Amino acid sequence: MTTIQPTAPEKLWTPANIVTLIRICLVPVFVLAIVSPWPEWMGLPDITTEAKRLIAAGIFILISCTDWIDGYLARSRGEVTDFGKFMDPLADKILVAAALIALVELSVLPGWPVLIILAREFIVSGIRMVAASKGEVIAASWYGKAKTVFQMIAIVLFLAKDSLVFKTAAGAFTNPLFVLSWLVMVVALVLTIMSMLDYLVKARHLLKGTPKAKPAPSAEERPTEIAALQKSIDAQAALVVAAASRRGLTVATAESLTGGLIAAMLTSVPGASAAVRGGIVSYVNDVKEKVLGVSGDVLGTQGAVDELVALQMARGALRDMGSDVAVSVTGIAGPAGAEPGKPVGTVWIGCATVRGTHATRYQFEGGREAVRLQTVLAALQVMGEALEG
Repeated sequence: MTTIQPTAPEKLWTPANIVTLIRICLVPVFVLAIVSPWPEWMGLPDITTEAKRLIAAGIFILISCTDWIDGYLARSRGEVTDFGKFMDPLADKILVAAALIALVELSVLPGWPVLIILAREFIVSGIRMVAASKGEVIAASWYGKAKTVFQMIAIVLFLAKDSLVFKTAAGAFTNPLFVLSWLVMVVALVLTIMSMLDYLVKARHLLKGTPKAKPAPSAEERPTEIAALQKSIDAQAALVVAAASRRGLTVATAESLTGGLIAAMLTSVPGASAAVRGGIVSYVNDVKEKVLGVSGDVLGTQGAVDELVALQMARGALRDMGSDVAVSVTGIAGPAGAEPGKPVGTVWIGCATVRGTHATRYQFEGGREAVRLQTVLAALQVMGEALEG
């Protein structure tokens, strides 16, 4: 289960953030270098249009390199800030958008690649707005960074390509630089589309809604509510064991916040030995990674309370236990541990069978005991549906 470590107040004017702001301020310099007749203004007739665009390409490369510099400064100095997280990708988008629009203005690049790239940015921004309105943060994947890198390389290549003059179309398509520039642009467009689809997949639970538990009971109602939950859990566990035994199937669990409660409820049912293979309590990330095979990169970037973690936990339990159905649970039972976009009560429940794996996000309410019991009940219901399905 993830926890939040106390942090000191953020410094706004860190070296990394200053470099990011300088990168944004240099974008107009690049635009002027590529589109304005500055050689004429400065009385430099020897600088041709082709030379001017090569100089602009050099300025673009210089500005792009500051992206690596501010990232290195933030990580090496331990000064990763929310302001930097917001401004760094925004600076990249401003630079790339300005360069692409300038290339279209100069008739160096057709408009359709630019339309695809800008449309992706609008769609992803819309998804982030929806996520923010619901108190969630969608983590970026490597697709986003890779597409930015390839877009920047393509822009440089198109600027260099345009400094060459081709007398015929055949001459253009037989030139290695012309071919290379379009190959890199195609890769950039593919990564652009893939990164957009990645955001859509991660946000699908926001777009279609997520299951939500009923409101938390009052202090007077709480003992009755807990007792009712326990009664429902006992009944659901009996149904799961009966369904598995009737079909000749076996079940297994991989548990984080429930600490083995699901397996305990199943094995409390008489005759459970015929259906229950066992369970893995992966309360810490090391166990999730080393025993269940959860990706360390996913745990490091997404945290333990994540759809991918739930999916990989369920697959690991299915594999290691040799069962027909496996469920996994990972979440925040409270009272501490809340993260941006992941309040107390956030739980992902995964289910793996030979037919496939899926995970669902729940938002439970109430105290720690109530969240854990609601998670057990929901996981048993998911297991029962898989057995009957």
